[in-house]
Amino acid sequence: MSEAQVNEAATNPAPLSGAAAPRMSASVPRVLRHYSRLSRLPFGKWLFARLVCSNAPYFATIQPRFIELRPGLCQVSLRKRRAVHNHLKTVHAIAMANLCELACGMLMEVSIPTDMRWIPRGMTIEYLKRAQSSVTATARLDKSEWSIGNVGVPVSVNDAQGNEVVRAVITMYVSERRP
Repeated sequence: MSEAQVNEAATNPAPLSGAAAPRMSASVPRVLRHYSRLSRLPFGKWLFARLVCSNAPYFATIQPRFIELRPGLCQVSLRKRRAVHNHLKTVHAIAMANLCELACGMLMEVSIPTDMRWIPRGMTIEYLKRAQSSVTATARLDKSEWSIGNVGVPVSVNDAQGNEVVRAVITMYVSERRP
């Protein structure tokens, strides 16, 4: 399956009304295959988030909601609720940092080739203003921007009104997967 077909299958999944789901080759990251299958189903994105959190339990503390996941882009949100409040009753800065790390990690998982691996090396984060509503993190990485070694991944967190409340750059170390 070509990269264009993979992107098409990930962004425009086949309808459920009897049509067969597109078959994705083994070169498509496992996480993207799961997301593509589940996101078509009722509550599928919710179930996908639960699967991610079962694999990395700390992310369950923010109860993430996946909006979009495809090579080069990850959008994930968290709902403003008491469990993520700080003493000012706004979304806690560290909850938003957690959201940034999740968005970046999932972006890397679906964007780099399956024979590569990644690990976070560091994070630079700016808290621009208080988040008084639910927030959405967007991580983007163009194929031309990653290589073996350290890769800086920009992540932006916006509130419900579209105001940027957090800006982060997460340094990921990309290397070849050991056989």
